[in-house]
Amino acid sequence: MDLSSIPPGGWWLIGGFLLLAMELMAPGVFLAFVGAAAIATGVFTWAFDLGVTHQIILMIVYTAVAVLIGKRMYAHPAHDESDGMMNDRARQLIGRKVTVKSDFVDGEGRVVLGDSEWNARAAYDAEAGDRMVITKVEGTRLVLEAPKMLPKS
Repeated sequence: MDLSSIPPGGWWLIGGFLLLAMELMAPGVFLAFVGAAAIATGVFTWAFDLGVTHQIILMIVYTAVAVLIGKRMYAHPAHDESDGMMNDRARQLIGRKVTVKSDFVDGEGRVVLGDSEWNARAAYDAEAGDRMVITKVEGTRLVLEAPKMLPKS
């Protein structure tokens, strides 16, 4: 096969797909955007038989647009990075409401959180069935206080 028989649009397509393949080998680089621009240039060149100058201008414009789109995509990640408690289970418990399982004596007792029981302490004694809110976690012990306006369950 004679390489001179490949039309200019074909070379842009080959280059674009090679850049996409290189992105697969080195992820995180912006080669995918330049590759997409090269493919778009190849399709447009193949359809309208553009000269070299117009091809280069079109490639520059497509690359700029693709990189701007990529920059916008990477600037706003899909996952929420504001959740600094993702791997901190103790901090996730703060603010949760619990039910007192057994009467508190001297500020110590047991509470139900989800499907498990926890040791807990509070500044005052509470009765079984009282609703409380977690304010702090000390090891495996929850520190509680009475929530405002929560009914007994």
